[in-house]
Amino acid sequence: MNDLYADIGFQSVNHHGEELCGDHIEIVNENDNSVIVVLADGLGSGVKASILSTLTSKILSTLMSAGLSIENAVSTVAATLPVCSVRGVAYSTFTIIHIVDNEYAEIIQYDNPKVFLLRDGQNYDYSTEEIIIGDKKILKSKVYLEEDDLFFAMSDGCPHAGIGPTLNFGWKREDIIAFMEPLAYAGYNAKTLATILIDECNKLYGGEPGDDATACAIRIRKRNPVNILFGPPANRDDCNKMMALFFSKAGKHIVCGGTTASIAAKYLGKEVKATLKFEVRDVPPIATIEGVDLVTEGVMTINRVLEFAKDFISENKEYETWALGRDGASLIARLLFEEATDINFYVGRAINPAHQNPDLPINFNIKMNLVKELSECLRQMGKHIKVSYF
Repeated sequence: MNDLYADIGFQSVNHHGEELCGDHIEIVNENDNSVIVVLADGLGSGVKASILSTLTSKILSTLMSAGLSIENAVSTVAATLPVCSVRGVAYSTFTIIHIVDNEYAEIIQYDNPKVFLLRDGQNYDYSTEEIIIGDKKILKSKVYLEEDDLFFAMSDGCPHAGIGPTLNFGWKREDIIAFMEPLAYAGYNAKTLATILIDECNKLYGGEPGDDATACAIRIRKRNPVNILFGPPANRDDCNKMMALFFSKAGKHIVCGGTTASIAAKYLGKEVKATLKFEVRDVPPIATIEGVDLVTEGVMTINRVLEFAKDFISENKEYETWALGRDGASLIARLLFEEATDINFYVGRAINPAHQNPDLPINFNIKMNLVKELSECLRQMGKHIKVSYF
């Protein structure tokens, strides 16, 4: 076992005029160190392609997570995939990346653009073996992982980008690799890298994609824990216990809430130094405590982080807002979305009378909902989450 972690992110753009994407990505976590990623590309576009790709990815991931070998899983699906009588191709192609114990990746590819790997910022030409399963040619690879490895899987909408109006022969695989190589050094997370790739595809299509395009990025990195203290405990006698557990954890420490900050400062024997600078209008200023990495206001700030998180797992349009912002919510978002792999919440159940105003939105009245929703969003990002209540 090692301390590596697979950061997984993906993004898609639909065929112009279609509400549904004909590509589908399914991610199944077998345990904390093993994960199955399936990218399926349904033939054509729209509803039919969406159904075919969804079924293919779900069946493959389900069979493999149940313990079937890759060969058996692929054989089962390949045998059931019909072949279009007109085009002579399967109704769905697929790519499987199986991260095993964060030690190696098994890559199975059927008719999708070949997965490329950036290692030390350069294209790494891993070996492939061609096997026949049924009557289908499958590429199979096994790659031992190294820190900062970057895997990219794509549907064929990516290399087809720009055919005709922009590029004579589309955005070739080697061109995509050359485009992504400089970004390997920037430290972007997987979601951001996938978004950058798809945004470029969309530009090459002139904003009107002629095919569904999907990119999935997997960045191999070291585990990095982040701890969040949010609210005082329901029982005042539990303050020292809560603080002791929180500060004993390895990793960075975030304290959210004025009362919570006062309790943390008292435990550390330090003082809270407030700032009065509003970086943005709707997020209160941050403060500082010696020995704490970040101190922010509570409910309003976490609510804004939740908004960022919901956007991040969908269209990721607010990336520049939190990536460049200096307000408390943006700083928390960067720590949770970009840096953290394991996130520990320490949540106090004490009721703040200021949050019981019936005129306020429901998520301001129920602090627990904020934690629940944010935790779920972070899990969808692939983070390992633990929530402790006091």
